Parts: sequence; C-alpha cells; structure tokens
Amino acid sequence: MRAAVIQFPGSNCDRDMAVGFDRAAGHNSRTQMVWHKESSLPDGLDIVGIPGGFSFGDYLRCGAIGARSPIMRSVIDFANKGGHVVGICNGFQVLTESGLLPGVLMRNSNLKFICKDVDLKIETANSPFTNAHKPGDIVTYPVAHHDGNYTADADTLRTLHGDDRIAYTYVDNPNGSVDDIAGILSENRRVLGMMPHPERLNDPVLGGNDGSKLFESIAGALVSA
Repeated sequence: MRAAVIQFPGSNCDRDMAVGFDRAAGHNSRTQMVWHKESSLPDGLDIVGIPGGFSFGDYLRCGAIGARSPIMRSVIDFANKGGHVVGICNGFQVLTESGLLPGVLMRNSNLKFICKDVDLKIETANSPFTNAHKPGDIVTYPVAHHDGNYTADADTLRTLHGDDRIAYTYVDNPNGSVDDIAGILSENRRVLGMMPHPERLNDPVLGGNDGSKLFESIAGALVSA
C-alpha cells in the first residue's frame, strides 16, 4: 500500500495518520508526507490522507483555505480518477469545502469545543474503510472539534441514506449533526470523510485500538484490489 498524507500549516494529526497507514500495511510501508504547496502527488499512490488539526488556523471557515491549496487540485483529480481518499476531522472539512463530499460542517450545537471519546455505530461494511466490521458494530474513537455539526439539505440526506453512504453515526450525538452522522462516503465509495479520530486510538498504549480497524480495512481492500 502506497499512502501519502497532506500537511497544511496547523495540521497536528498528520504523523498519527501516517503511523496508522504504515502499521496496517506492514514494515515495508513508508507513508510519504506532502506539503500543501506542492503541485502534484507522488506517483503510484493507492490512498491519500487529509489529517486533522486546524489548517490555516481555521480562518474564514474550517478547511476553506486548505481546500484551495495547490496540492488539492491534484487530490481532487486523484479522487475523480478513482483514487482512495480519507479525511479525518479537519480533513473532512477540507473534503466538503473542496466539493469531494456533500454537505458542510457547522459550529457544534452547544457552541463549545468538544474533546472526548465517543461511541460510534458502523452503518455499512460495504466500503474500503469499514470492511473489517459488521454493520451495527460499536467502536470508540475520540473527537476534538468545534465545528463538527454535519449538515446537508434534504435531497442530499435522502441520497446518502438511499445509497448506503453513511459510514458512521454517533451513538450519543455530541455536536448536533443531522441524523447523528459522523462519517460519509462519496458516490463511488472511495472517499471517506469523518469527524472522529481513529488514528488517535490506534494502540493499546493510547487507551485502545478500535481505530486500527479503519486502517486494516483500507490495507485489506487495497491488497485485494
């Protein structure tokens, strides 16, 4: 598995994401870090990760400036050609701002920053990101965001539900997201955006390894492909 992680000014989960990719892929894997000012991605990639953090200080709207960085033109092209992309927390915001995923991440309903572990329900196993699960499985991931309230219009929500594109929902919704949505898939199911952080609970030393299932799912899907 050849992976790359995009780095923006203010990214703070980039190395955690790279560790997740490398552990799942094995000792021969070496995730490449790509600075946001680069104009192209490395050749031969299988997946691109857009990490959490506070790209560009979350000015304008969270993810809005990051979505317009030079490297995102290549990420969008990569995704449109069938490449796999995962965006976590700020990465999810970047994906919606870039148009790769529908909807928007608004201010949390309680208007406060939320930082805690939350339980999530796996809504579909039919994706490269969740195939190591069964629908209905419960996992625990941390959240750490101020703008994680997922919102979309009625037509978009009908499409997401009808096409089985909701990957994760909150068991106890912490931020007011519509329909308890915590993560969604693109139309071709190869792009995932989610607010919770699997890369932060990817080792028993960190308090749990539920997050490893996401990276194992990706590695398994790409090896099979």
